[in-house]
Amino acid sequence: MTPRAPNLRRRRAIAALATIVFLIAYVWAVVSFSPMVPDNPWIELLYYAVAGIAWGVPLFPLLAWAEGGAKKRR
Repeated sequence: MTPRAPNLRRRRAIAALATIVFLIAYVWAVVSFSPMVPDNPWIELLYYAVAGIAWGVPLFPLLAWAEGGAKKRR
């Protein structure tokens, strides 16, 4: 076990909890804004498609941090 292992475990645990909290808030926001979407099936489809994909983008930095920060390329 390397000296980084306990720190890495702690980071992953924090990231897991932060991800759960973020997703709860994100779903709440998507559902809260859904009444503002026009009553058109294509626009609703677009809204939920974008909302269903966009949740991952804000999590990229958190997941990179959880894995020990940005890796330097050679």
